[in-house]
Amino acid sequence: MIQTTSPHSFHIPVMGLGYTVDSPMKVAQFGISSVISIMDDHLLEDMRKIYASKYNLPFEEISEKEEDFRAKRITAFLNLTQDVVDLQLKNYQENGLKNPDLIRAYADLLPNNHPFKASFDRFLEASPEEKINLFPHIQSLIQPGSIDVNIMTKVDKLNYDKSGNALGREYSDALASLRGFANSKIKGSVIFSAGLNPALYSYAENFDCFLPDANGISEKKIILKVSDYRSALIQGKFLAKKGLWVSEFRIESGLNCGGHAFATDGFLIGPILEDFKNNRNSLKESLFEVYQKALSEKGTSVNSEHSSLKITYQGGIGNSKEDSFLRNYYELDGTGWGSPFLLVPEATSVDEDTLQRILKSKKSDYYLSHASPLGVPFNNLRNSSGEEQRIRRLENNRPGSPCYKKFLSFSTEFTEKPICTASRQYQNLKSKQFQQGEISAEEYQEIAEKDCLCEGLSAPAILANGANPRRNLNAVTICPGPNLAYFKGVFSLKEMVAHIYGKLNLNLDLERPHVFVKEAQLYVNHLKTEFQKMLSNPTPKQESYLEKFRSNLEQGVLYYQELIKSAQIDSEEILEKMKNQLIAIQSELESFKLAIT
Repeated sequence: MIQTTSPHSFHIPVMGLGYTVDSPMKVAQFGISSVISIMDDHLLEDMRKIYASKYNLPFEEISEKEEDFRAKRITAFLNLTQDVVDLQLKNYQENGLKNPDLIRAYADLLPNNHPFKASFDRFLEASPEEKINLFPHIQSLIQPGSIDVNIMTKVDKLNYDKSGNALGREYSDALASLRGFANSKIKGSVIFSAGLNPALYSYAENFDCFLPDANGISEKKIILKVSDYRSALIQGKFLAKKGLWVSEFRIESGLNCGGHAFATDGFLIGPILEDFKNNRNSLKESLFEVYQKALSEKGTSVNSEHSSLKITYQGGIGNSKEDSFLRNYYELDGTGWGSPFLLVPEATSVDEDTLQRILKSKKSDYYLSHASPLGVPFNNLRNSSGEEQRIRRLENNRPGSPCYKKFLSFSTEFTEKPICTASRQYQNLKSKQFQQGEISAEEYQEIAEKDCLCEGLSAPAILANGANPRRNLNAVTICPGPNLAYFKGVFSLKEMVAHIYGKLNLNLDLERPHVFVKEAQLYVNHLKTEFQKMLSNPTPKQESYLEKFRSNLEQGVLYYQELIKSAQIDSEEILEKMKNQLIAIQSELESFKLAIT
C-alpha cells in the first residue's frame, strides 16, 4: 500500500470532540497530519456552517429529518475540510512564485535536515528566469498533512426512528461514522481507538476504499490505537481476516495521555515499545499471512512490499531529546504530540476562557476523574468551566445535565431505553437512592462526578470560532494529559514545532520528570488508588491482581534502570535525576508488596 509521506515526524492526535475538529484546516497546508473526531455530527454540522462562511463556500443544512443524516453530515464536513485544504494548497500554486514568503512558512516548520529546505534555498537564490523553471519542482515537493479521523469504538449507541423503532445496526453511531468517512473524498485514515468492536470492524469490509485495488493500493487506510503488542496482534488479525490491512499501530501510554485513560496491568511504555521493536517483523509477517489468505478468497492478492506497517508512539513527550530517543532507539516511524498543542491557537480550537484557565492551573488541577459516562477514568481539569458548572448544579440540588445529543446513553438500570449516567434523569434517580440509603456516600460521590462530555468537549470549538453553542451550553470540559501541567504560555505553531525538532527550547517547568519516569509515577499513584478501594474487604482475586500489577511495574522500573546503563537516553544531569526517581519508585513498590501480601 503506497502511503502519503508526511514531511514531519510527528502528528497531532485527536483531542476531545472539538479541540482538533478543524486542525486539518489549520495545519495540513504545512504538511502536518492531524485527527478529527467524527463522533459528534451536531458539532460537525455547526463547524461546517462556520467554515463555509469563512471561505465563502456553499452550505446547505442537513436536517435530522433526513434519512442517514448522521453519516451525511460527517461526509459533508470532511468534504468541506478537503475543499479548504485544497484552496490553501492552490494559494501556494497561484501566489508562491511572486510571494515566496508563503512557501517560506511551509519550509520554516520542517526539520533542519529536510531536503525541501535545500531546494527552497536554491529557488530563493535563483534569477527571476530560473525561478520560473524551478517553481514547478518546488510545487511538487509540497506535501500536505494527512486528514485523518477518529472513531472511539465504545461510542456505538443503537439509534431509533421518530416512532421509537430501533434502526438497523448499520445506523449505530460508530457504523454511521465509518460510513460518513468512507463516502467522503478525503484520502486519509480512520483511527479506531478504545478496543475491538467486531460489528464496526466487520462493517469496514463493505467499503471498497479500505480494500486494495489491482496495484495493491487502498484509497483510505486503517490505523489502530493500541496499548500493547497483544492488543495489536489480536485486533490486527481480526481485520486481516476481513481483507483489511492495518497501516499503522499508534501505541498510546495507558495513563500519560489525555482524554480517557486505559491503564494497562502495570506494563510501562518502555518495555511495551521494546516488545514492538523486537517483534515488528514477525507482527507484519503474521498479519500479512492472514491478510493474503483473505484477499485470495476474495479473488485478489497483494505483494508484501505494498503492505507497509508503521509503528508510532504518543503520550507525555515533552522535548526534542525524548522525541528523538523514542524514534531512534525504538525504531519508530513517528510520534504524536497532543496536549501541548492546546496552547497553540494556530493548531487547535481552545476558547480564550479555557486557555486562561489552563495557564492559571496548578499540577494538582490535573487529575483522573470519574467524569466519563463510559465508566472509564477520564483526565480532567479541576478549574474548568464545565467542572464549575457540575458542582454548581449539585449545590443547587439540580444534579446532572440536560441530555440532547445522547451519544453516551448506555445505562438501562432504570429504563428500558438506555440513558446517560450524566443525564439529569439518571442523576435524579441516583440522588433519590442515596437519600433513601440504598447506595453509600462513596458510590453517590462517584456517580455525581459524571459530566456531559457531549456538550463540554464540543463547546470550545464553537466558542473559539466566535460563535455560540446551541442552547447556550457554553461550559467547557477539557481533558488534557498530565504533561500539559509543565507547559506554560501560549505558543505559535512555529515555536511549538521548533521545540519538537530541537530548534528551540520552550521553557518548561524544571520539575518535569522524563516521559518514562512520569508514566511510572502515574502508575504507582493508580496502584495506590486501586489498593485503597480494596482495603475494606479485599478478595483473593483482588490481591492477586494488585500483586501482578505491582510486579509488572517493578519489572518496568528494572528495565529502565538497565536501559540507562546501556543507552544515552538524555543528558547526564537528567540521567542522574532519573536514577534517583526510579530508586524512589522502587522503594514505594517494595512497601506495597508488604502491604498487599
